[in-house]
Amino acid sequence: QVQLVESGGGLVQPGGSLRLSCAASGSIFAINAMGWYRQAPGKEREFVAAIKQNGGSTYYADSVKGRFTISRDNAKNTALLRMNSLRHEDTAVYYCAAGRLITSSLTYPSRYNYWGQGTQVTVSS
Repeated sequence: QVQLVESGGGLVQPGGSLRLSCAASGSIFAINAMGWYRQAPGKEREFVAAIKQNGGSTYYADSVKGRFTISRDNAKNTALLRMNSLRHEDTAVYYCAAGRLITSSLTYPSRYNYWGQGTQVTVSS
């Protein structure tokens, strides 16, 4: 089993920045990728970004490209999501996910085995 704990959400004004952190613990050997998803009220959970543990390849949804950056600290088993130029439409609960996936599966939430509890991000003036 892998446990994921997110932190770093909060309230920010449009144009502002936030950094989310996801700390993984447990059977870390069982995962080779970590990702971030988000879910706004009344909407389905959507892919935001993902990173492979080996090599560090990154993948982004078109809606966040150029604004969000995913990174990892393998020594700390942590994935980070730096969010810049935040917009109202970025408001959602953000979830960290992890699993052993092939690249073509990174955008499919059903392919992830482990999920965090979520952290709220609210972009409002």
